Amino acid sequence: MTEPIKTDALVIGAGPCGLFAVFELGLLDIKAHLVDVLDKVGGQCAELYPEKPIYDIPAVPRITGQGLTDALMAQIAPFDPTFHLGEMVETIERIGDPLFRCTTDRGTVLEAKVVVIAAGGGSFQPKRPPIKGIEDYEGSSVFYAVRKMEEFRDKRLMIVGGGDSAIDWVVNLQPVAHRITLVHRRDEFRAAPDSVNKMRALVASRTMDLIIGQVMALEGEGGALSGAVVRGNDGSTTTIPCEAMLPFFGLTMKLGPVADWGVALKDNLVVVDTERFETSVPGLFAIGDINTYPGKLKLILSGFHEGALMAQAAARYVFPEKRVVFQYTTSSTNLQKKLGVA
Repeated sequence: MTEPIKTDALVIGAGPCGLFAVFELGLLDIKAHLVDVLDKVGGQCAELYPEKPIYDIPAVPRITGQGLTDALMAQIAPFDPTFHLGEMVETIERIGDPLFRCTTDRGTVLEAKVVVIAAGGGSFQPKRPPIKGIEDYEGSSVFYAVRKMEEFRDKRLMIVGGGDSAIDWVVNLQPVAHRITLVHRRDEFRAAPDSVNKMRALVASRTMDLIIGQVMALEGEGGALSGAVVRGNDGSTTTIPCEAMLPFFGLTMKLGPVADWGVALKDNLVVVDTERFETSVPGLFAIGDINTYPGKLKLILSGFHEGALMAQAAARYVFPEKRVVFQYTTSSTNLQKKLGVA
């Protein structure tokens, strides 16, 4: 068994609510680790609409999903949280009072006095493109995320899609891969204009290829991709040599392993109280879009409020002998020292 990593709190989900939970926990001297199935922080904000404006964050008239993520990361920097990205918590078991042991799909074992589920609508799962037999190549030559760019060094790489993820990885991997072919069903892209311009410049300089069409089939034996059959919009069919493929067809949210963690559920959401945002399992909390209670609004600002009350309750588990004194950051020199602004 992997040596367990010990921490005060484990936050499952590194979206805005999970990140702000780290801030509220940190003010109370609660050390946090975070696990997220995505390979970067920010959750839905950073993955689905990094450039899309958000207008309902208090006192911030307009901010993008990525901008909000960056601001939250700066806010929690004084508390030095530890991130475990590209991992999904599969099991949670109670081994003490309070103490939980959590194991991820990559074998990481964490032990925490409290666990906070901040997984949005559940875990994000990549949408599989409708290509027959693609399952045979997944994990060996077809990948839905980039964990290490070096894995694509000097390879003939096909990237499929027209959103931010597809175009960003075209630009970032072009210096690494032997040759990149981008395939998209139309000559219009949903990515940030600057990224699209960079991609088109690479096409114009003939350092990569752009094909308007759809992947119809894959070729290769034993999970090793050798080529992809692409049908162009003009009806022609071409086999493009490639050794690896990155399809970016978006993400879908699934409740995933949360359903097996023994918490009370209602309509595939985690039931919590509105005093502590605690689940039916003592010491196990849920904040953000993953939870439900009377009057619930699925807003980021609601998740921030839930995180603040959750932290106050969590402190009683982490420091059972310590009296929790509520303080304001505007007037408490103690809190200001923690934030590095005193």
